Amino acid sequence: MLKIILQSKRTVDPFNEPARDLRIFNKPLWLHQRDLLAPYISREIELPEGARLPQTKEPCIVYRDNLFFNEQYINEFIQEAKKRSHPSRAAFSIQDGAFREHCLPLSKSYTPAGDLYLADLWYFPNGPDLDARPLVIDLLSREIGYYHVPTYMATDQGDLVYQVPLRSLIAIDSWVHIFIADTVFGLFGRGARFEDRLNVDPFFKLGILAKALYEGKQVLESSGVVQIGRNCVIDPTAIIHGPTTIGDNVTVNAGAVIENCVIGDNVNISQGCNLMLSVVGDGTFLPFRASLFMTTIMDNSMVAQNTCLQMCVVGRNAFIGAGNTFTDFNLLSATIKARDGDGNLQPSNRPVLGGCVGHNCRIGSGMIVFPARMIESDVVLVATEDRRIIDRDIKYEQSDHHHLGSSQLHKRLYPRPGEKLSESW
Repeated sequence: MLKIILQSKRTVDPFNEPARDLRIFNKPLWLHQRDLLAPYISREIELPEGARLPQTKEPCIVYRDNLFFNEQYINEFIQEAKKRSHPSRAAFSIQDGAFREHCLPLSKSYTPAGDLYLADLWYFPNGPDLDARPLVIDLLSREIGYYHVPTYMATDQGDLVYQVPLRSLIAIDSWVHIFIADTVFGLFGRGARFEDRLNVDPFFKLGILAKALYEGKQVLESSGVVQIGRNCVIDPTAIIHGPTTIGDNVTVNAGAVIENCVIGDNVNISQGCNLMLSVVGDGTFLPFRASLFMTTIMDNSMVAQNTCLQMCVVGRNAFIGAGNTFTDFNLLSATIKARDGDGNLQPSNRPVLGGCVGHNCRIGSGMIVFPARMIESDVVLVATEDRRIIDRDIKYEQSDHHHLGSSQLHKRLYPRPGEKLSESW
């Protein structure tokens, strides 16, 4: 089968990079797409935005390169599309809870078609054809709560809930979609699929129990649900509950607590760190007592001691100093707004939501960041009497390093579209 990749020019704030280059589930999005489609593909073509599709009669799968999908979704889509005699285009019903609650808000990538929304994913059995018909794949979503809170923070029942799909497809137009793809569709979805398999496959369930008995561990601590890579050093007092995946050359020190996470390669997790429902990229360093809850950190970043990140996304090669707090809840019941795919503030459809830090940022100690605020790539923030509370988005022009007389020490690596680097290494 021929694979045709349609490039998206849209960049994702505050990273100033297209979605295809950002990490989802600790893997560049373009690589994630390639790996999942590899069993079906014999060759591929990548086309710039606006280019015409090639004229061919062979079966094709065509998709925009800002789409995140999981194995369960893409397998079901291709299988159902092959049963048809006509071309198919991925579609969603507004009645699908996961799409309505998590994919549609802040997005600019779906095309309305009656009571459906069309995504940029096609299957052509006999080459590109304009007569593609909608193919709705049920995401198999279910409502899952993640903690119980006072009713003024959530619904009448006081539960904060997500619509968690077993099959996932989402267009990455906003940093919030990275949070959704990693946490809700990724980690929550993995846990839901694990529970489903336990319920329907007695041999799998017995295998998990047998491993726990043989290893003398609780079920959630056994190797059946906690996968650890090569050359790892893990202190015996660390608590690791699955489903959790840990890469190669990882160090986990005394008293660390890790629950339902993805940890990349060459990660150092120091004493007393707490990680829950988080994705930690390759080369990350977490000094003692750093805390991550439902947070994504891309590769080669550092979060210093006593810093708490909740429902946040942090880019690559970033430093967040000691004692920072990224808040995730408006004390007064104001709607939390975030930037959509066009950079406009829109309701995020989230009662609680953290902030986002771009690539190559340096954040000093003791800051308080309000919900859904963005710090653009290449920004340096120094805590002063005038700036300890970040209550609005921070652009590169507002970076403190411009005023410190040493701007040449921090190069800009991620300019906005159309801008050129004024300096090079």
